[in-house]
Amino acid sequence: MRWLPSTPSRILDLSGPDFRCAHRAVAAGHDVVTLASSTEEAHRRPLEVVSGQETRSRGRPAGRLRRIVGDAMLLSGVTSGAFDGVIADNRVLSQHLLTEACLAEIARVLRPGGRTLLCVDSVVLGMALLAEQDCWPELSYAPNADVLLVPWPDGTITRCFTVEQLSEVLTDVGLELEWVKPRTVLSASTVEMVLDSDPNALNRLVETELKAVESDDYVGVHMLASAKRPQ
Repeated sequence: MRWLPSTPSRILDLSGPDFRCAHRAVAAGHDVVTLASSTEEAHRRPLEVVSGQETRSRGRPAGRLRRIVGDAMLLSGVTSGAFDGVIADNRVLSQHLLTEACLAEIARVLRPGGRTLLCVDSVVLGMALLAEQDCWPELSYAPNADVLLVPWPDGTITRCFTVEQLSEVLTDVGLELEWVKPRTVLSASTVEMVLDSDPNALNRLVETELKAVESDDYVGVHMLASAKRPQ
């Protein structure tokens, strides 16, 4: 992960025990604390990659990984300024609907100059979900909604953001947005549909994805962003 600090650091990972961020950070030499929602989850053996290993940074020993039970919105037991970095990937801030409260805790536990990497669902994804469920009246209001909460077909709810909304909530909790970019532009269902109709279309899909990511227009279904706590 190119976002990680260049020197061994203390990282808090809120992305969940099955996400790979924590293990990549440990392999790069960082000490990582990751949150689990239950004792059983905290002690569950993590999923392994195909090779069974993460790539280690040259000349740097692996860091340590500790799992604790906690909630991303309730970090009251964590000392203020305790971490050099906080990773909130895996859409965790869209699943916690009170995103402002979660970001305020992230800002509090970051040291001055510390950074956070986060991933949220975009309004593009929210509008696609509404269209798939024939929620046409709601869809017409979606682009201008101050807060857009969208139900998934399984009954869960996601909070979706524009770049401007994400920048605003980060600023409100005292963080400075460094950059924001689409994680992926094409949805999984789009890729599956295209490949089902043409198994040789993979190169065209990759080319479309790369060109769209480099565009000035935001068209992705998930936003990946980096923000910093001022010194």
